[in-house]
Amino acid sequence: MFNPFAEAAGSDTEDAALVEHAKSGDRSALEKLVLRHQAWIYNIAVRMVFQTHDAEEVTQEVLVKAITKLSTFKGESSFRTWLYRIVANHVLNMRRRGAEAQALTFARYGTAISDTPDLDLPDPRTMPAEVPLLVEEAKVGCTTGMLLCLDRRQRLVFTLGEILGASDSVGAEVLEMSADNFRQCLARARRDLYGFMNGQCGLVNKNNPCRCPKKTRGFIEAGHVDPGNLQFVPLHVERIKDAASETVREVEDVIERQHAAIYRDHPFLRPSDHAHWFRRILDNQAVRAALHLN
Repeated sequence: MFNPFAEAAGSDTEDAALVEHAKSGDRSALEKLVLRHQAWIYNIAVRMVFQTHDAEEVTQEVLVKAITKLSTFKGESSFRTWLYRIVANHVLNMRRRGAEAQALTFARYGTAISDTPDLDLPDPRTMPAEVPLLVEEAKVGCTTGMLLCLDRRQRLVFTLGEILGASDSVGAEVLEMSADNFRQCLARARRDLYGFMNGQCGLVNKNNPCRCPKKTRGFIEAGHVDPGNLQFVPLHVERIKDAASETVREVEDVIERQHAAIYRDHPFLRPSDHAHWFRRILDNQAVRAALHLN
């Protein structure tokens, strides 16, 4: 599968060809370019804002920016670097919305989880989705929500470097920092997240009482999980670990990295209607003007 964060940017040749055709007014090439990167941008956005409808909005904002600036791409860097710098700058500086506006801390998040009662699993006869899917939704939603307790830069670095498998050099290029700084920021994010999960989450530390099946019904009753509209668990699951190969790093902190497997086992999310997304983008006035569309 195409992975823009793979160390070797050989696929950038195809991107560059699509960019040139798109700049010449080839709508098909533009659509192919958008669809190659759309899901990767969307998976970054989900981890920055949590709610999938907010992530769709962020993804469209980023794609509109990229398309309207496409004529300025001169090939002085790889297209990957150029595009994901736009993504990074946008998600680091955008207005806060939805779940992110709550300014969560690990202490507040831990209290909220502890205050959710331990209950039996919901009655499958009353649920529109299978109970194992509801438990998975609770797990993915809860661990994704933990990322909101990191500051934005930590969250983005962890998403790129630990979840999507970008190497230190690729992550550094995107964020315009040195590889050493990227590695140090990733280590801090990993350490902060592990510190919380090791003290709270039964997925990381079996001695912790918090278990996803025990919390699922409580999350449903509190409105955090909607059985009729699952955000994080599509019926046909493709895992991030299958879409993005893991980057091998020095193992100075093996214990602190054990929680990364939980995030790499999250579903690799895709918007449901790619064609509709593309039409929505082309309806944007700035995009139409940049592409000289009537």
